Amino acid sequence: MPTLSVHLLNPPDPAALALLQSCCDPGIQLTSGEPSASAAYEVLVTGRPRLEHLTASPNLRMLVIPYAGLPAATRDLLQDFPNLAVHNLHHNAALTAEMAITLLLAAAKHVIPYDRALRQNDWRPRYQPSQALCLDGKTALILGFGQVGQRIGRACHALGMQVLALRRRPDQPTPVEYPVQVFDPAMLHQLLPRAHALMIALPATSETEGLLGEQELALLPPAAVLVNVGRGAIVDQSALYTALASGQLGAAGLDVWYRYPRGQTEWENTPPADFPFHTLDNVVLSPHRAGASRETESLRMAHLADLLNAAARGDPVPNRVDVQAGY
Repeated sequence: MPTLSVHLLNPPDPAALALLQSCCDPGIQLTSGEPSASAAYEVLVTGRPRLEHLTASPNLRMLVIPYAGLPAATRDLLQDFPNLAVHNLHHNAALTAEMAITLLLAAAKHVIPYDRALRQNDWRPRYQPSQALCLDGKTALILGFGQVGQRIGRACHALGMQVLALRRRPDQPTPVEYPVQVFDPAMLHQLLPRAHALMIALPATSETEGLLGEQELALLPPAAVLVNVGRGAIVDQSALYTALASGQLGAAGLDVWYRYPRGQTEWENTPPADFPFHTLDNVVLSPHRAGASRETESLRMAHLADLLNAAARGDPVPNRVDVQAGY
């Protein structure tokens, strides 16, 4: 029977741990908490290890980050461990894509101001010229065409949209069943004028930070909608606020931000940006909850078990991270 020693730095709650154990092959041994002096784990599961966690076990050969992406501090630390295999979990890819489409529809159809008005018994929006955007026949440009981006593309196609996408390796096979044109990132400026819906599903890297600024937003067609479920820093916040406030950009749906609470004491009093996006009727705001649902932890445990089972059996392990690229 294949065996594998796995250490969970941050132990899940008892129900989630029981689910993980039930999904893992019998030869997989799970431990959790701070490593002991006699640690001998082969796989470490954590998103933000410290140096001592990577050196505690002489047998360590794999780091599993239990979500998508690679934190900057972890990426820097891993430069000294070039032989360590790093893998992500994409258990919430479907959830994140669902939120992207929710934000697209809510922003394009101006659902939030309509809802706010009718809660005050105000029917005026029904009789005023509509600013809603018809998506059927329009073009969606997806930045980042991994598991989230591919699901976004499927939904946009179902809405009757033409789907374009940018990906770092455009020649890589695209396992989707709908028509899509995939381009190299160098084509961004040529494609932005075609993007009635700009869907951002990129990780935060040195290459993507500040990718979209005043010049790029000005290239979008009138009434375009921008949706960001990637990372806030990909879009310059000053340029984004100005484009939305002036009406140059039709609307936006934002799940990722520029400022976050540093602890529970700041949960109720931390503005998400340096600009008052909350004052704009053409913005839908979400507190970075795209990947959250009642099923998130059970999905995480099931996906983690699949990955660990593959490692124990010697099968190809999915979701390998390119540490140098940052995803």
